[in-house]
Amino acid sequence: MTLAPHLAPHLATHPTHRSACGWQALLPARAPGPSQRGDERAELVVVGAGYTGVAAARAYQALAPERRVVVLEAERVGDGSPGRNSGFMLEIALANDASSGALSRMATLNRLSREAMASLKALVDTHAIDCQLTRSGTYRAARGSAGRAALASYAEFLHAAGLDYRRLDRAALAERLGTDYYAEGLYSPDCYLVQPAALIRGLVAALPPAVTCYEQSPALSLNRDGDGWRVTTPEGEIRTRQVMLANNAFARALGADRSRLTAIYTYAALTAPLTPADTAAVAGMPWGLLPAHRLGCTLRTTADRRLMIRAQYDYERERDPATVAAALTASLTARYPALADIGFERVWGGTTGLTYNGAPLWGEIGPGLYVSAGCNGGGIVKGSVLGEALARLALGRPAEEIPALFGRASWMPPAPIRRLAFEAIRRVEQRRGRDET
Repeated sequence: MTLAPHLAPHLATHPTHRSACGWQALLPARAPGPSQRGDERAELVVVGAGYTGVAAARAYQALAPERRVVVLEAERVGDGSPGRNSGFMLEIALANDASSGALSRMATLNRLSREAMASLKALVDTHAIDCQLTRSGTYRAARGSAGRAALASYAEFLHAAGLDYRRLDRAALAERLGTDYYAEGLYSPDCYLVQPAALIRGLVAALPPAVTCYEQSPALSLNRDGDGWRVTTPEGEIRTRQVMLANNAFARALGADRSRLTAIYTYAALTAPLTPADTAAVAGMPWGLLPAHRLGCTLRTTADRRLMIRAQYDYERERDPATVAAALTASLTARYPALADIGFERVWGGTTGLTYNGAPLWGEIGPGLYVSAGCNGGGIVKGSVLGEALARLALGRPAEEIPALFGRASWMPPAPIRRLAFEAIRRVEQRRGRDET
């Protein structure tokens, strides 16, 4: 049985990008690791060297050290979605997962997030990964009524869960962020900021020797092979007992349920390092701000005194970079008029897997075939939680009940209805959250 060509002949197994990753461009040049060539065997093949895939490979090898694990990365490590992340590492449940009415479940999510963050920090410390990891906390802020309602809901969750936070009015936000654009906000200390391309490069380099990571080696197809699987790459094949699809929306082309998963493009930009005068305009550093409304702007500063902005969303296709740059410039200028002429040094797009109800597509989907996709922008820590749990499931070890904690991805209508629905919802949300974009 050939899954990829039969089930999804028009779907790509890996992303392509119109612009280079801005975070990767800031790092020293690095020769890519080896590519997969020839025929070989493994006990497990993980498709995707992102935070989920790397966590899964590491946990699997730790629990079954005698088994060979291969990770396939379609691009150079750091070039793909993990390096295009905004670099927020939350120690508590994400706003999209938060619910003040399910405190027992939320307590478990918070515990898992803190444990995963502690493990990631330990890896950074142990392997001296130079990724600018800083526990800066995070701001959330809103300007209009829709954003302020979402902010109130998140504050309700933080209060009910007994988590530390501080409400901030316009003046307090302006003092901390250098902009009076937002009407109100809150600050939570439970977040780290990181250089994401440096982090994923370091985490891959820190994998144990029994885990082989091949770069520039996309999985092109997946075939049943006796009681196992045969994974085909551009220059070879791997026969394996088990496969984990950790390539997010692109898992659809390799057998994941495409009725529950779609790809969304979002965009980010980095300024050049700010001058002392420009730095004064954005107040203290470092800091990071997440939008209260889901279509709002993410903002953060960097260790080398740049300003990053992320915003804008597209369905299944990346927008023209010049159009993206103009939209991001307008959003940045609205918040920081004094920086109207600063421009961007780097502008790029990246993908995330989206499900209709925000729950991941996770678990065993065939004999020896597993998936963790539909992160819904969940980021580094949540991806690590899901990856480790998937490894335990594949080995028959006790694991957290991920569907009970995060829910199950719900069905979405097929194209073109899905696209039309997405565009309709986006237009409604853009009107509701127009002050946050």
